[in-house]
Amino acid sequence: MSKVVAVVGATGVVGREMLRTLERRAFPAKQVIALASARSAGKKLPFAGGELTVQTLGPESFAGVDIALFSAGAGTSREYAPIAAKAGAVVIDNSSAWRMDPEVPLVVPEVNPGAAAVRPKGIIANPNCSTIQMVVALKPLHTAARIKHLVVSTYQATSGKGQAALEELRTQIGDIAAGRTPKAEIFPAQMACNLLSDWKPGSDGYSEEELKLVNETRKILEDQEIAVTPTCVRVPVMTGHSEAVHAQFHRPMNAKEACELLRNAPGITLVEGDYTPGGEPQPLAAADTDPVYVGRVRDDLSVSGAINLWVVADNLRKGAALNAVQIAEIL
Repeated sequence: MSKVVAVVGATGVVGREMLRTLERRAFPAKQVIALASARSAGKKLPFAGGELTVQTLGPESFAGVDIALFSAGAGTSREYAPIAAKAGAVVIDNSSAWRMDPEVPLVVPEVNPGAAAVRPKGIIANPNCSTIQMVVALKPLHTAARIKHLVVSTYQATSGKGQAALEELRTQIGDIAAGRTPKAEIFPAQMACNLLSDWKPGSDGYSEEELKLVNETRKILEDQEIAVTPTCVRVPVMTGHSEAVHAQFHRPMNAKEACELLRNAPGITLVEGDYTPGGEPQPLAAADTDPVYVGRVRDDLSVSGAINLWVVADNLRKGAALNAVQIAEIL
């Protein structure tokens, strides 16, 4: 059945990817509405061989809307998601606003699709980009042996911080090439040729981003006993998050078994073979593709029964827009 779909934050980097994903996957929409702030009203966005005219987001924007895809920040989601739900739309929200609300399911279709069916507030939350790709890779392993402890270090692309961050990185690269001193306005320090932890403080010395990996993983996998040790870092990559994951289980797991479980798992492309320099999944190759790539699956050298793996995905696709549209598809 065809649906009326609204994309809130349509002019942002994820909003534009949502539109491309709806088109690319031929989502059964009889109408797609592009919504954004007043300053973007009237802009034209390409869609399905034509154009969408951006409309100003307001309380009356959701009349007749069946599905509302939100990617406009937590503040906008907190204000407008309940309005959209009250108007009859199912809200799929990409912000952090509703993820840990006990009455809002946190859904990754390859992991917990059934959770989307129970949505007391009419809202479904899209997890954080770094969480999504990790739990897609870990779900088959967790089902087989139940995860006990994760140590995850992320290498996150600048597109996760938005369009302005991408533009600042490009400008900084140009400044360095021209012999000029780069300026940092969007980032807390120079991003080009550098690494940053640029998220808001959380608690106990961790950033908000790191705590999302802890709390969201437990909620999605429905296991509050999973221990998660996170370190999140921004890298001067345009698109594509990478993660080094160490996983311990309640029973021993080895690399051979892990590969057997991952080889045909939904949403995963497993990169196998002996180690070779440059043979691992890379963010440059993952950009503009849908899978979660898993490679370098190894037995841990110091913890018996534990494994290490390398996980890469396009943070704008599977880490945001694609996951949201997949949720809309399973509704």
